Amino acid sequence: MTYYIVTMESSERQKRLAVLIDADNTRPSIIEGLLEEIANYGIASVKRIYGDWTTPHLKGWKEVLLEHSIQPIQQFGYTTGKNSTDSAMIIDAMDVLYTEKMDGFCIVSSDSDFTRLSARIREAGLTVYGFGEKKTPKAFVGACDRFIFTENLRKVLDTTVAAEIEEPSPIHQKKATRELKRDSRLVNLVRNAVEDSADEDGWAQLGTVGTNIANKSPEFDPRNWGYKKLGELIRELGLFDIDEQSVNGSPAKIIYIKDKRRRAH
Repeated sequence: MTYYIVTMESSERQKRLAVLIDADNTRPSIIEGLLEEIANYGIASVKRIYGDWTTPHLKGWKEVLLEHSIQPIQQFGYTTGKNSTDSAMIIDAMDVLYTEKMDGFCIVSSDSDFTRLSARIREAGLTVYGFGEKKTPKAFVGACDRFIFTENLRKVLDTTVAAEIEEPSPIHQKKATRELKRDSRLVNLVRNAVEDSADEDGWAQLGTVGTNIANKSPEFDPRNWGYKKLGELIRELGLFDIDEQSVNGSPAKIIYIKDKRRRAH
């Protein structure tokens, strides 16, 4: 087995991210989970949310904006049946792209109108993280470097409150090994990622496998199957040998995995 030397600069600069939220197509119940998720990727240097704040249906958002320092951008709905919020977000995104030194964008919406915007930002060399519901069109999902379903971000609400606002449950039941193995798309995705990332002995570093999977399937998220981490999901699959290695006496470990089908006979 070939081991790789992994180093990390302690002074590595965190990515500066612009967070743009489509209030018309996003539920306020995700806000805490959303910002916690974004913190895993960098610093939310710009936080803006777009909508017609004169309408009553955005009341839920008004109650959380000040607490989370999100700047509301007013956009009147000039024409019935047209979403002028999308146009305002797109114009602002392009302004930020050219005037601010950002490393990436977080586009929060389930609307396919942001597909071309995401593609354009990526063409400029920046990373795009998309956030939307599972109903989000595949075109928008595929235009992002990574796409996180907002159903995974909602906090567990009081049952009485949840019933009143009719929020879907944020909890995904953990899929057992048998169910996971029946998911041929999942099995093939992980196996192919391991094979593409493996050394000559068939071993692949878990982090590299995760990156490979994200490149092939932006919407991939272990939480979709009820698991917090990729390693937990892979262990439950039961299709891979797992080897954990310490590095320079550090308590942190590097995990390597290998397809069991490659065991020597």
